[in-house]
Amino acid sequence: MGNEFDKVLKIIQKDIPLVKRPFSVLAQEAGIEEGKLLKTIEKLVEDGIVRHIAPIYDSRLLGYDSALIAFKVDREKLDEVANFVNACPGVSHNYERTHDFNLWFTLAVPPEIAELEDVVRLMAEREKVKDYLVLRVVRLFKIGVKLDYESPAEKESVDTKVYTYTPLTEEEKRIVSITQGSFPLVERPFLEYAKRLRMSEEELLEKLSALKERGVLRRISAVLYHRRAGYVANAMSVWEVPEDAIEEVGRYIAGFKGVSHCYQRTTSEKFRYNLFAMMHGKGQEEIKLLAETISREKALSKYALLFSTREFKKVRIKYFSEEFERWFKELISA
Repeated sequence: MGNEFDKVLKIIQKDIPLVKRPFSVLAQEAGIEEGKLLKTIEKLVEDGIVRHIAPIYDSRLLGYDSALIAFKVDREKLDEVANFVNACPGVSHNYERTHDFNLWFTLAVPPEIAELEDVVRLMAEREKVKDYLVLRVVRLFKIGVKLDYESPAEKESVDTKVYTYTPLTEEEKRIVSITQGSFPLVERPFLEYAKRLRMSEEELLEKLSALKERGVLRRISAVLYHRRAGYVANAMSVWEVPEDAIEEVGRYIAGFKGVSHCYQRTTSEKFRYNLFAMMHGKGQEEIKLLAETISREKALSKYALLFSTREFKKVRIKYFSEEFERWFKELISA
């Protein structure tokens, strides 16, 4: 890719501003015309480098119950179980990873429909998996993929603000429902949404700004196909960290540019690692070196790198739709 494409890729991974003409603002930053910026983005999507540009909403602050789930599946049944998991509308990411627990997926459940633990148990029983884990977030240190670095060991500042859940109004739910798809690649994208919502552009921008202030809307940004953008390796690093050091270590690991997600999660007798960090690099060696640096600097000997070997699913969940309820009724009636 040329310098112009690289510059646009870097810019659209940031937070697209909540203004009437956001691409005009980004074009000024890139030093090109707005029309050319839009055409470049369209080309990046067409070439399969950008998956999509979309608003990213926080499932917890939308009122959903969510967790990271791991299944231990017989090798010969892995594809079959992965396809079953993919069919669940509450699953956004589903990967095969290098571990005895070899199928890892994120699950978000509307609590008025079912309890998350019940859903996981029924899924595991239906597919006769050997074992499973439910790993809930205790603390978020970082979330956000920005693949714009030469080395994953480069550092950056991270916002660690903690947000409190406030139930959404019916109007706010409708705004999320309408805006959660692909961001329109036009000069005034929010006007497109506003027309569907039957409100003014100004009113919609005001309400989206309020959702962002509450942490419900994390940002609007591009998501890349990592491998096609040159970052061919990724691993979920898991760490066993003393409880009194979790804050310091979590912030330290989150500060690396090669780390996109960093969470403290619940543990169990089966899986004692309590700090999880997704690492991305242009090869496995980069990731291994970053993990070795962290291990050495923070005296952490108990860790593992669970490399992604296959991506079965990576989509945006459709919040406030009837899809999950229909799927769950079929699950319990099977």
